Amino acid sequence: MDHFVDERDYKLLEKDRYTFSVLARVMGGECTLLLTDHEKLIVCFSREPHPVWIWTPDGAAEDVKETAYALAKENGLLTGRHTFNLKYDLAAYFIGRSSEGEAALAVKTNLFAYDCPNLKEPHRAADGEFHRCTAADLDELVELMELFHAETGVDQDSTEAYRRKAEDAVKSGNHFFWRNAAGRNVAVCCFRPSGNLASVGLVYTRAAYRRRHYAENLVYQASKIAKDAGYLPILYTDADYVASNACYEKIGYVLRGKLCTIG
Repeated sequence: MDHFVDERDYKLLEKDRYTFSVLARVMGGECTLLLTDHEKLIVCFSREPHPVWIWTPDGAAEDVKETAYALAKENGLLTGRHTFNLKYDLAAYFIGRSSEGEAALAVKTNLFAYDCPNLKEPHRAADGEFHRCTAADLDELVELMELFHAETGVDQDSTEAYRRKAEDAVKSGNHFFWRNAAGRNVAVCCFRPSGNLASVGLVYTRAAYRRRHYAENLVYQASKIAKDAGYLPILYTDADYVASNACYEKIGYVLRGKLCTIG
């Protein structure tokens, strides 16, 4: 296994460009662990608290699955501290193998991957307005990041880490609020470009302001900016959040793939 990626790996991920678009972005940066045979297996871990990504082709052979499991074990990833994003067949293999003595694994989140080839304007307008985050919004962006990660339980980090991310987010210009008619920032989202894709994320509405179409209008506006810049908007959702998935589908997002998080 090599500790570097090249054009062969990115070509492999083109076959799963929606479900593994985040992996394509992550493995191009600094990683704690990066292993690939450039053919049937990619293992990538950026750093805690982020998940370990493992790519295998559809219908991967048993020896490939066993190699993936052995590499995870050899590199100290099966102690119970880590989560894994992978396809369902590999997830089933990991869960079965973990019952033989390692920390027991189970599905934590079922994930849907969407893209948006044809954006549709929301049927219902929300009160207030779309707002791009600026330096003046830094403290509130940190607050909403903390709320989002605490509620989803995904990639939880320290306040200091969120502040560093928020500072970078403001500089990127790709983080947005929905500000209601009373002047309150009630929802947040962002998009992250990678190649010709823009991954929409950090979609969160304050609990007291939900079911008022803020997120739907916010994601629409952010997606429009991404599309106007030449990107294809994509996003991951929790498959079990029926209401939010319906919201995305109403503005043109189309289900393209499925994977899961185990831990």
